[in-house]
Amino acid sequence: MQKAAKNHLQIHQMTIAQFEQLFPDEDHCKAYLTRNRWPDGVIRCPRCGNDKVWELPSRAHHWQCKQCAEQGYRFSVLVGTIFENTNKPLRDWFRVMHMMLTSKKGISALQIYRVMGFGSYNTAHLMCSKIRVALGNVEFKQLVGYVEVDETYVGGKAKNKHKDKRGGPPGASGQGTYGKTSVVGAISRKGNVVARVMDGTDAKTLNAFVREVVSHKVSLISTDEHGGYKYLSRDFPHGMVRHTSGEYVHGNIHTNTIEGFWSLVKRGIMGTFHKVSRKYLPLYVNEFQFRYNNRTNPDIFGTAIRAC
Repeated sequence: MQKAAKNHLQIHQMTIAQFEQLFPDEDHCKAYLTRNRWPDGVIRCPRCGNDKVWELPSRAHHWQCKQCAEQGYRFSVLVGTIFENTNKPLRDWFRVMHMMLTSKKGISALQIYRVMGFGSYNTAHLMCSKIRVALGNVEFKQLVGYVEVDETYVGGKAKNKHKDKRGGPPGASGQGTYGKTSVVGAISRKGNVVARVMDGTDAKTLNAFVREVVSHKVSLISTDEHGGYKYLSRDFPHGMVRHTSGEYVHGNIHTNTIEGFWSLVKRGIMGTFHKVSRKYLPLYVNEFQFRYNNRTNPDIFGTAIRAC
């Protein structure tokens, strides 16, 4: 099988020395969060929208709105973020996020637990999960130009499982997709990717996904010969490559770019995380999607903070 085109994913990110210089203490972290959340200053109450908000001179990075309550509603820069009500310093959150963003294939919660010296693995796992949820909140624009759509399946092969855990029909070899989780993605060449965990890859599901994430101004949609894509030509310029016949490129029609993204995801899951349950898989897909879409963003850390 022809290898997918190499995807040179370069993370434009702070070095450790730059991180330490930019965030030497908690106050600098809160100031950075304030600038990214409210670049024009805190002009409205996050609870009621009132524009009469006062900064508290006695408490840095705290404000007060007198419309929400008789005694006034006091809030900090952490309100409404994943950092709210945390018992960990904001600087710890920033360090965890920095490690996640600078690791091309991801970094496991176990490794973060060891590096950060947290009291429990669960602390690291919860922080990573919250960050991954936030990274999935970034709005996307519909894809245009030359777009590739493909599906992949994540999960161990049945033949590698204990016999009583294989499931599936009698005689199943484990080489197919039974028991695996399907992920569908669309990618614009030299652009962004949108990937989602799906319950299936039938025509209805795939067509609904494509209509949501791909613009009708698209120049071409390339797919393989999966039967779920056969109706795309009704609404989009659509071309297929027939992998089963040994065809991988036909003019401008190929799926090498999206296959390169899938290889990043699978290498990360197998090599870094080793095993990911279906429950948490969407969060890991969020992380890989965010890093890919911000691969040339010089302010990837600031973009991630604004998503939190």
